[in-house]
Amino acid sequence: MITCIGMAFAVLLYSAASAVDYRIGEGDVLTISVYGHDDMETTERVSGDGRIILPLIGQLDVNGLTVAEVSGLIAGKLSEGYIISPQVSVFVKEFRSRKAVIMGEVLKPGLYELKGETTLLELISMAGGLARDAGNVATIKRTGPDGKLRTLDIDFMAIMESGDVSLDVPVYDGDSLYVTKAGLIYVTGEVRKPDAYKLSDGATVIKAIARAGGFTDKASVRKVRIIRKVDGRETQMENVSMDEYVIPEDVIVVPESLF
Repeated sequence: MITCIGMAFAVLLYSAASAVDYRIGEGDVLTISVYGHDDMETTERVSGDGRIILPLIGQLDVNGLTVAEVSGLIAGKLSEGYIISPQVSVFVKEFRSRKAVIMGEVLKPGLYELKGETTLLELISMAGGLARDAGNVATIKRTGPDGKLRTLDIDFMAIMESGDVSLDVPVYDGDSLYVTKAGLIYVTGEVRKPDAYKLSDGATVIKAIARAGGFTDKASVRKVRIIRKVDGRETQMENVSMDEYVIPEDVIVVPESLF
């Protein structure tokens, strides 16, 4: 799997391209300003027929244009006898109704409306947060500007643990997200907190036992075994090393010492 940082960087590059290619439409709210002319700053909502009304210019059809194209169109109109070489800035203050689907291991899977700019972690929060068995990865399916479907795997747990919100990727209209289920391992017998635990990368027997609170005073440390399914059949690995790697659905059994 691509690393969190590498994939997040790729998504951010793609996101930047998507922001440039965003097409203005009905319901978008635009903030428009002209450098050196503070009195001309205005905020307008795009009407049902794709138009806005601006001082000096009047009605302007912006439906289907990118932000850069709208900026250029306004600058062109203003230069026709009003302002010499106008520098126009256009910012999308509010986006029109956009929706994304999130499924999988969240508490409230479903279709959600995106209010303004919405990130992956914000959408997970809107869906009630993670379910108990949620894994670390969210898969995003997205249609790019070229019409091709892209699939992106994002390790959102690494983003949360790093605290670097700049890696929290944006969600776009039409995105479909799926939060994967975590692989589970089971630790039982003479440990302080026998239970099922999420499998983390590079997990070993000793790490799993540590998560289960460590050995009890009665534990037979040298006789730990793993019950593992191989081709649908249960097999037992006896007297395993503490450095043995574990895989999903492994059952780690810590027996009681007889002495």
